[in-house]
Amino acid sequence: MIHASDRAIDLLRQASSESGFLAAVNEEDNYRRVWARDSAMCGLAALTTGDEKLLSTFGLSVETILKHQHAAGFIPSNVTSDEKNISYGGSVGRVDNHAWIIISACNYAHATNDIAWLLPFEEKFEKCFNLMEAWEFNGKGLMYVPQSGDWADEYHHHGYILFNQLLRLWALRCAAKLFNNKKWQQEEKRIESAITRYFCDENTYYSPQNERQLKNVDLPYWLMGFNTSQAYTQFDLQANALGLLLKIGTAQQRERIVEHIRKLHDQSNFLLPSFHPTIDEANAEYRELQNNYAFRFRNLPNEFHNGGLWCVWNGLAALAVSEYDKGLGEEISNHISKACSLNDWEFNECHHGRTHEPVGVKKCAWSAAGLLLSLPISNLKIMF
Repeated sequence: MIHASDRAIDLLRQASSESGFLAAVNEEDNYRRVWARDSAMCGLAALTTGDEKLLSTFGLSVETILKHQHAAGFIPSNVTSDEKNISYGGSVGRVDNHAWIIISACNYAHATNDIAWLLPFEEKFEKCFNLMEAWEFNGKGLMYVPQSGDWADEYHHHGYILFNQLLRLWALRCAAKLFNNKKWQQEEKRIESAITRYFCDENTYYSPQNERQLKNVDLPYWLMGFNTSQAYTQFDLQANALGLLLKIGTAQQRERIVEHIRKLHDQSNFLLPSFHPTIDEANAEYRELQNNYAFRFRNLPNEFHNGGLWCVWNGLAALAVSEYDKGLGEEISNHISKACSLNDWEFNECHHGRTHEPVGVKKCAWSAAGLLLSLPISNLKIMF
């Protein structure tokens, strides 16, 4: 009998190239490229498999992306497998790539016990951290993320987005530990303090605007983010999952978030939505979604970033909640297996929030990664 994990490993092997992990096996849009964030999730999943070929591909992904770091420090969004075409983003650059590449490199070096491989990248990492500090614009510890500046590049949010702050903290923790860099250790503490102050402390606000936005808001989870004109109160699955893994906030807050995830799970009895609730046509924010796409409009209600269900982020969520509720983690993992198996193990990129039908790119590598990350042994080899 072929297990779900074997199917996922096989897809990652199919997505392996001489330059690293490709986002998808088939050529569609620009997916058959080495992406900074997609290869990061694939590589972290590879650490759980013990497969030497996949581990090697993880290292190649890091080397390919870092090889093409811009002179100013920018990390490529993606690189074609022949390395002839380098993209640093579309309408805007991508903020999250800079943390993802550091997280990837440190986890690969840690897993292979090859710190010598990692050390030459210190100057490149320093450029990344300097950029992230500059993107604060005011020295208050939170980066300002432009619209389309992270994985949800066709969503409407921009400003101080929690997920990106957490990725920065994760990168600092990894790099500060492996390099024993005192400056980065101090920076890690500063950023964690800012995240705790502005996202976890219910009595501290980033600005007068932020205080007015949140004065009468009580959420059972961490806020997605905010800017000068609005606070984003939708539930952000990937941010809350990563917050659990990094153990920000209080134990009581983390337990409350796990309970909220349980309620969402029980309502859907399938995968969890990346962002909830869905933005429908009657919502003013829907117009922003309609104008923000590269190839075709995909953010219909309950699809793609707009209430769509992503195996990759459900994998992160399963990994996160397992420490608090092992049974819930296993249930989410089973749903990921079910979703990936549709259409003879299509491993679709994402699924419709209501019908559960596949609505994204087929043979998507990080969907396989989400399945592997959801398995019980996953957290034994990943640095957080």
